[in-house]
Amino acid sequence: MKNKNDLKDFYLLWSTQSLSQLGSAMTSFALTLWLYEKTGSALSTAALTICTYAPYVLMSIFAGAITDKFDKKKTMLVCDALAAVSTVLVLVLYKTDLLRVWHLYAINAVSGLMNTVQSPASEVANTLIVPKEYYQKTSGMQSLSRSLISIGNPLLAAALYGLAGLDAVIVTDLATFGVAFITLLFFIRIPKVEAEKGQEGAVLKLAKEGLQFLRKNPLILHVILFMSGVNLISSAFNAVLPALVIPRAGNSVLGIVSSCSGIAMAFGSLIVTVMKKPKDRVRVIYLSMLVALGTENFVLAFTRSPILWCLAQIIGWILVPVMGANQNVIMRNSIPVELQGRVYACRNTLQFFTIPIGLALGGFMVDEVCEPFMARQAVSAASLQGWGSFFTTLFGTGKGAGAALMMFILGVAGVTLCAAYGGKLSQYKYTDA
Repeated sequence: MKNKNDLKDFYLLWSTQSLSQLGSAMTSFALTLWLYEKTGSALSTAALTICTYAPYVLMSIFAGAITDKFDKKKTMLVCDALAAVSTVLVLVLYKTDLLRVWHLYAINAVSGLMNTVQSPASEVANTLIVPKEYYQKTSGMQSLSRSLISIGNPLLAAALYGLAGLDAVIVTDLATFGVAFITLLFFIRIPKVEAEKGQEGAVLKLAKEGLQFLRKNPLILHVILFMSGVNLISSAFNAVLPALVIPRAGNSVLGIVSSCSGIAMAFGSLIVTVMKKPKDRVRVIYLSMLVALGTENFVLAFTRSPILWCLAQIIGWILVPVMGANQNVIMRNSIPVELQGRVYACRNTLQFFTIPIGLALGGFMVDEVCEPFMARQAVSAASLQGWGSFFTTLFGTGKGAGAALMMFILGVAGVTLCAAYGGKLSQYKYTDA
């Protein structure tokens, strides 16, 4: 039986990888600011994230099979190194004044491909180095670090970007990568599993085995499909938020509002680390998402105050770590460790394929549908004709009003999803092994 001292490798991996993720998140936020300054388009900034997620979605099933065939530590090191090379390329192009929008799209696609392989390897590595009795605690700690990153990266990136420019943010990112890479290379031992010693079969066959496992385990499959719907709405939200906040309050307020989601998740993560095991983990998953999606979008849609925007972020995100930890425990307890790489990869494809769709849909709806619609309503209101005054009273006028309308649409979609799919999930009962 393992004891608390056996969490040493987890603590090292968790802390240094979290530091590196902070650096990467700062670069991503700074590039979003740079791109919005260049284009002023919600769709163009959303496309930056789409390029990251597209290879993640398309290749995840095969990446998981690769993960199960090869050494987890070596896989993580290679992927991290190649992602760092792409970041260096951004820095070189920027310093030589050659950086263009299409460069960022292409480089983000490469980084996304590396993350596609690295992510399932990291998931399995954590399973291998964490005693089973600490799954919920360590899941809470991982949620906490993601929360702190969400708090810190917009503020740090906006400040550093404003004071020293994009290159300073990228250099910081590369420094944090160096710390994580050296720690993983020299100080962390990740046990091997039988699949690494003699895994037989082609990558395509192994990927098929991951899908077959999900078909035989409908509880896991339906939780994943439910979360794919949640991700569709939340990714559209991520595309809409800058278009709502920046025209009305500026970059600095966007950083503060974005950080509030991280503050909320930090508190939620602390709740996870101390909470007792729930009687029904499945019920916790869909009810927590009902609270999140059924409040934040409506508050953002109908208010104009940054204080209320921050409050909405806190309400909307505080239960996300609770949801994530319960899903994580269900999957880790239900999936044999030798299958986890390919099953997690199938999860990544099925659960996250809606993210690029949501980002594109959110950006398109704001730029091409909602903003033009609200501009027409403002004209109608000024001439005291039609429904113009009704819509402008609800969502305001000027640039950003269309984004507010889109937030309302997302709120309705979120409540509908949770109410409809919650009944489906309630049919399944889960008990920790």
